[in-house]
Amino acid sequence: MTLTITSLYAGLIGLLFVALSVLVITARFKTNVSIGDGGKELLVRRIRVQANCAEYAPLGLILLALTEVQGAPGWVVHVLGLMLLLGRMLHAAGFGRTPEIMPMRSAGMVLTFAMLILSALANIGHALL
Repeated sequence: MTLTITSLYAGLIGLLFVALSVLVITARFKTNVSIGDGGKELLVRRIRVQANCAEYAPLGLILLALTEVQGAPGWVVHVLGLMLLLGRMLHAAGFGRTPEIMPMRSAGMVLTFAMLILSALANIGHALL
């Protein structure tokens, strides 16, 4: 079995992570800080946005892959993948702004957590059957 649906979302989230990394790099040039955050608000925020993606995306992609491997319908895998991708995008856009856009950040968190919970429960249910 190939993980064609998970591969799509892994690739898209990979591109999102690269974009967030470029924002960190540009903030480093603007603030002239090469290591750490130098206490610069712009750099602190961009580092946290990138780190937040790095913290949640891998687990989401692992759960997505397991859901696909276990034979969930393609549309279910796509819905879960879209929830993860849109969740991470909304969170980054909302949290990355100064001042932050709390409704976007919150929507991103809700979508990400919902995806993690639904896919975790689906995987647990499949394992117990």
